[in-house]
Amino acid sequence: MAKVDIKMPEDFLLKMSRLGDKSDDIAEKVLEAGGDVILSKVKSNLSSVVGKNTKYESRSTGELTNALGVTAVKMDRNGNHNVKIGFAEPRSEGESNAKLANIIEYGKHGQPAKPFLKPAKNSSKAECISVMQSTFEEEVRKL
Repeated sequence: MAKVDIKMPEDFLLKMSRLGDKSDDIAEKVLEAGGDVILSKVKSNLSSVVGKNTKYESRSTGELTNALGVTAVKMDRNGNHNVKIGFAEPRSEGESNAKLANIIEYGKHGQPAKPFLKPAKNSSKAECISVMQSTFEEEVRKL
């Protein structure tokens, strides 16, 4: 049977050793930075589709766009850190922001879909990863 030894690069090992008990704090900062990138793209996409190309005059109040936000970093039951981008609930008149966003994203009978979430995810993935990597490197340098 063959045996393989893999040695980690010295600079990587040094970074990992310097993290120590700060890894959770750094993970939170990295996720917040990535969440902000996606949030800004989602808001931009949403603003560009709400009230556009409608059969009737738009009744948009801006409440849906203003309700969009990023959660604080939370740890799931598997020990993974997560952030979520979504809508604060409920609207001032009691309707659900998530319901309205779903109708805009996927459409309904007589209303064509105007996707804003999926395109935001696809178009900002590379930028999000880049920002998260640079945030990680910056936090490691601070140690």
